[in-house]
Amino acid sequence: MPSSSLWQRFQQYFLHYGHLDLSIDISRMKFPDDFFQRMQPRIEKAFAAMQELESGAIANPDEKRMVGHYWLRNPTLGPTAETRAEIEGTIKRIKTFAADVHAGKIATENGKRFEHILLIGIGGSALGPQFVADALGSKRDPMDIYFFDNTDPDGFDRVFDKIDKYLSQTLVVVVSKSGGTKETRNGMLEAEAKFKAKGLQFGKHAVAVTGVGSELDTLAERNNWLARFPMYDWIGGRTSVMSAVGLLPMALEGFDIDNFLAGAAAMDERTRVPNAAENAAMLLALVWYYAGNGKGEKDMVILPYKDRLALFSKYLQQLVMESLGKEKDLDGNIVHQGIAVYGNKGSTDQHAYVQQLRDGVLNFFVTFIEVRKDRPASAKAPARRASAAFEVEDGVTSGDYLQGFLRGTRSALYESGRESITVSIPEVNAFNIGVLIALYERGVGFYASLVNINAYDQPGVEAGKKAATRLLQLQKQVREKLTVRSGKTAEEIAHSIDADPEDVFHALRHLASNDPRIRLIAGEDAVDDKFSLNE
Repeated sequence: MPSSSLWQRFQQYFLHYGHLDLSIDISRMKFPDDFFQRMQPRIEKAFAAMQELESGAIANPDEKRMVGHYWLRNPTLGPTAETRAEIEGTIKRIKTFAADVHAGKIATENGKRFEHILLIGIGGSALGPQFVADALGSKRDPMDIYFFDNTDPDGFDRVFDKIDKYLSQTLVVVVSKSGGTKETRNGMLEAEAKFKAKGLQFGKHAVAVTGVGSELDTLAERNNWLARFPMYDWIGGRTSVMSAVGLLPMALEGFDIDNFLAGAAAMDERTRVPNAAENAAMLLALVWYYAGNGKGEKDMVILPYKDRLALFSKYLQQLVMESLGKEKDLDGNIVHQGIAVYGNKGSTDQHAYVQQLRDGVLNFFVTFIEVRKDRPASAKAPARRASAAFEVEDGVTSGDYLQGFLRGTRSALYESGRESITVSIPEVNAFNIGVLIALYERGVGFYASLVNINAYDQPGVEAGKKAATRLLQLQKQVREKLTVRSGKTAEEIAHSIDADPEDVFHALRHLASNDPRIRLIAGEDAVDDKFSLNE
C-alpha cells in the first residue's frame, strides 16, 4: 500500500482523546471500509448490553449476579444507596488505614512502623496489584511489596529469603473472595508458621480482603486481625483491581488511588459514547472481531514499549482469556470462543520472538503500547548539559532509540502483511494506568457482546479446581495402601482402589519425591516401579 494511502487511512482511523492525551491507531488493521457498517447491528446490541450492565442488570446470567466493577470508580452509578455508600465507605477506610500505618498509629508488636507488605492471593487477587506495583513503584515508596501468588513451596521460600530479616515489620494482606481458595490458604498457613517460628503473632500483622461472612472473614474476626476489607459479590477477580483488592496495597505503597480511579472513570465516560468511530474500547473490540473472524482465529500479541508495563501482557492474559474463553454462547450453543494473549516488552522482544512475528506463521495481530515520555521529569539521569537529555549519540537519546524500534518494528511487520494496533499514553502514572485498565475492561465487555458470550463467569477454572480436589483425595487413598514389607506398582494399587493407573502413578512419584517415609524401588521400566514405606 503506498505511503500516501497509509496516511489517508491513518487520518481516518486514528482516534485521539485530547483531555486524556490517549490515542488508538487501528489504521494498520486491514478491515474493509464497510466493516463498521456491516457490524452496526452487533455494535448497537453491545452498547445496549453495556448500558444495562452499568445500570445493575443481571449481566452474569450463569451465576445470577450483577457486574459492577464500573461502579468502583464512579459510585454514583451504583444501583442502590447502600451500594454507593459501601463503595465510598470502603475507599475512605482504606485511606485511613494506610495513613495510620504510615504514621505508626497502627504499628508492629514492638512499636516500629510497618515497612513491608506480603500480599497473598492468586489470579485476579494478585495480578492486578502486581502489575500496578511494578508500573508505579519506586524506592521512595513508604512500603515495598512481595507476593505469594501460587502454592509452590520453593516460591514461598524464595520470598521468605528476601523478607526474613524484616518479618517483624511486614504487614500481610490475604486476599480471597470466598476464603476457601486453596493456593491462598496454603500461602497464609505457610506465612503464619513462619511468623510463629519467629515468635511473632500473625494476627497482629494480618489484614483480610474477602467476602463478608466468608471462611477468611470469620477466621480474621476470630483471631483479631488488624483489619478486614470487603470483596463484593458483584466483582470478579479479574476486574477487582479497583476494589480493596488493588486499592489497599496501592494506598499502603503510597500510590495515588484517587487519580487511579479518576483515570478509569474518565475512560469509562469516553467509552459510553454510542458511536463506534469515537469509542476507543469499541474500536478495540471491533478489530479483535475482524482479526479473528469473530472466532478468535488469531492470537493477540501485546508489546508494551516500557519496562514499567512489562506485566501488562500478563494482566491482560487473565482479563481477556478468562473472560472470553467460553465453550457456549448465551443461547447455549457450542462456540468455543476466546482470544489467546501473550507478549512481553519492546524492544527486548525484537531480540526474541519478533523474528517469527515478521517471517513465521501468520496467526496473530500485534498491539503496541507506546509511552511518549521517556522518563519522569523528576528522574535523575546522566546529562552532558543541565538543560538537555542525555544523548547516546549526537542528537539521539536512549528514548529516541526505543521510539525508533517501536515504529520500525511496526513498519517491518506491516510490510510483511502483519497487522497491528497502537495504543499511546503520555506517561506511566496512576491516572494513565487507570485509563489503560478501563480501556481493556470495556473492550472485553464489548467484544463479549459482539460474539454473544458471558464474559463474567469462569466454569473452566472451577472444573480445574474440582479435578485437583479429586486427585488430592486419591493421593490420600494411595498412601494408605503402601506397606513396609512389599512394594506395590501403580497398577496394583489402582486396581485395589478402582482408580486410573496413570493418576496413581503420578501420585506415587510425587509422594516418593517429597516424603522421606516412602521408598521407590526401580523397575525395568518406570511403570514397573514399586513403592513401599521405609522400615
